[in-house]
Amino acid sequence: MGTSTPDSRYVHGTEPIEQRRLSALNRLLNESSLREMAPCRGERVLDVGCGLAQFTRDLARATGVPALGIERSAEQIAEGLRQAREAGEEALIEIRAGDALDPPLTAAEWGAFDIAHARFVLEHVPDPQRVVRHLVRAVKPGGRVVLEDDDHDVLRLAPEPPGVMAVWRSYMRTYDRLGNDPYVGRRLVALLSEAGGAPRRNMWLFFGACAGDERLGALVENMAGLLEGARDPILATGGVDAAGFTEGLATLRAWGKRPDAAFWFARCWAEGVRAR
Repeated sequence: MGTSTPDSRYVHGTEPIEQRRLSALNRLLNESSLREMAPCRGERVLDVGCGLAQFTRDLARATGVPALGIERSAEQIAEGLRQAREAGEEALIEIRAGDALDPPLTAAEWGAFDIAHARFVLEHVPDPQRVVRHLVRAVKPGGRVVLEDDDHDVLRLAPEPPGVMAVWRSYMRTYDRLGNDPYVGRRLVALLSEAGGAPRRNMWLFFGACAGDERLGALVENMAGLLEGARDPILATGGVDAAGFTEGLATLRAWGKRPDAAFWFARCWAEGVRAR
């Protein structure tokens, strides 16, 4: 999960605190992503906007074939390679500097992959259709294109903590202000179809927890960190002031300790194949 392209308008940055948030987020997400994708041994995978390449390594372990990740941020690439070396898995991946809008593939690589994947990329680019067209072009006939992305409007916190959703709605407005789409998840099947892919399935991957589930604290902290990293763009929307922002985050963290807290979210999943 990365920042995708130089032309993207990614509000969270790549500072070490954000990299730590992304690493923790990968630990929450990757098992379900891998389960739903179900890559086969011997398949060659392209992971566009791979960020720290933790999921790219998961894919390479599953297939037994080194995977190629494309990432535009030098900071993300450096940290991803450091983590791979630390795990003794540097040989599992290649992370190539490049732009999701114009992936740096060689002539021989276009049409050579069995799977092309992008997670949390399309929401951060001004032209998601262009990215999906490249993903379709990257796989061989019959190869799969897998898209995972957000529809931020599906978030529900219950009982609803006062002031928190005002901050969340302002966060969604930062996407509009930057020319991005906070609802792109609901468009994944259309994007596949318009890119020349043949959609095969769509679904929700649940991303939530409730009181009594050890994951709840991590989900709340991820949401708080996400918002903290976008503080200035959120305030620039005018939807919430600095005091309301600070109070909202404090309320969110306190809400996460309630005995009846329920965090409801899901990421959108769509899969298609290249017909020819």
